[in-house]
Amino acid sequence: MSSFPCLARFVPGSGQVRYRLGDRLVDRYLEFVAGRCRPNTLRAVVFDLKAFFTVVARDPVEVTAADVFEFLADQRGDRTVVRLADRESGLSARTIARRLSSVSGLYAYLVARGDTPVQVNPVPRGLLTRRAGGPVRSRTAPLVRVPRTLPRILSPGEADRLVGALRTHRDRAMVLAMLLAGLRRCEVLGLRFGRRAGRGPAAGRGGGQRRSSPGRAGGEPVL
Repeated sequence: MSSFPCLARFVPGSGQVRYRLGDRLVDRYLEFVAGRCRPNTLRAVVFDLKAFFTVVARDPVEVTAADVFEFLADQRGDRTVVRLADRESGLSARTIARRLSSVSGLYAYLVARGDTPVQVNPVPRGLLTRRAGGPVRSRTAPLVRVPRTLPRILSPGEADRLVGALRTHRDRAMVLAMLLAGLRRCEVLGLRFGRRAGRGPAAGRGGGQRRSSPGRAGGEPVL
């Protein structure tokens, strides 16, 4: 285990970039991730696991929940200086949550294999806390509280500059459909060529359908 984690990058005959960290089980998991995720996701998982095992410095099959909490404390920093934006120190809450998710994914894989000493995922789903107003009912609080940020609304001038920067009629039609009709990205991508706005429902969230009529103030259709 002295050389673990040691990041190695290589390109096999398939031409796709692959990674190894120097442990048989971890490397098998990286192969599993490479077969089902995009390259950016694979790279993020690799660096998340490298950061975790660099801090924990234990054999992957010997990691316990206590090690996970030690890693969590390390990533949060010493708390002597905090950011005004999210009242956190060290790494951002989103980065820490992503790293915990990568570690949890590794141990979910090891448990599912059934041929390793790992029987329980050492990454807790959360901490049980009592629900206010009831002594019996409880709920699970997340290990890392990720702040909820609202999307920033474009001003009319910013929207005009965005549309003006687009080069094709197709791109302008897609952006205008989102700006003027409130269509989501997935709904715009689901539109078929030749369908005008208001003629047929758009595929909504969860497989549902909803109608919208994107158009300018004078009634001119944009699709």
